[in-house]
Amino acid sequence: MSTITTVGVDADDTLWHCESLFRLSHARFLDLLSEHGDPEKIEAQLLAVEKRNLRVYGYGAKGFTLSMIETALEVTDGAVDTRVIREILAVGREMLTEPIEPLPGVENALSALSDRYRLILITKGDLLHQEQKLASSGLGDYFVAVEIVSEKDADTYRRVFDRYGTGAEQAVMAGNSMRSDILPALEAGCWGALIPYPLVWSHEAAEAPVGHPRYVELASIGELPAWVEGISR
Repeated sequence: MSTITTVGVDADDTLWHCESLFRLSHARFLDLLSEHGDPEKIEAQLLAVEKRNLRVYGYGAKGFTLSMIETALEVTDGAVDTRVIREILAVGREMLTEPIEPLPGVENALSALSDRYRLILITKGDLLHQEQKLASSGLGDYFVAVEIVSEKDADTYRRVFDRYGTGAEQAVMAGNSMRSDILPALEAGCWGALIPYPLVWSHEAAEAPVGHPRYVELASIGELPAWVEGISR
């Protein structure tokens, strides 16, 4: 057993919907370019452009919108209709202004955790948009700190839990991404709790660390407070 003092929680697809909005936007984008090629090939090209641009634009709806425009230009050899560009910009604007509603069980779980542990929001994405989503969600008061980072790796978790807690070894990281929320947190020495979301962006997929003594997959965020209490006894 280990004394847990600090709990880190992911935001997108852990506290509120995100990937489902991206999937809808992907579908609208493919419909806009339906006259210019096979949808599967265009989808694959968009994914390649997204991943290529992560180091330039980072994560989030703004970078995704720019990647859609870039893909449209590539697919049409620069001949894309201005109407399509306007529609892509409209898709991006809608993603940035979509109302935020916490997923089922989130508020009760955060309330229980914040009563006993230092609760930290650790998320990737555009700074302004993530701040807006947190404010819109009404969940901000549960957190003692918010870290919006460009990438989640082991050094990120060590730095965050050293700054706001008592180190990674006495911290839990919970989220829906194996690649970003779990594996680097375990590498840093944290406990890791995967809270699956039905949709996973391929960039965030990775193999589970089967048999790792500090890893668990929970059915929902509602199970998180009891699990943290159990390992902290």
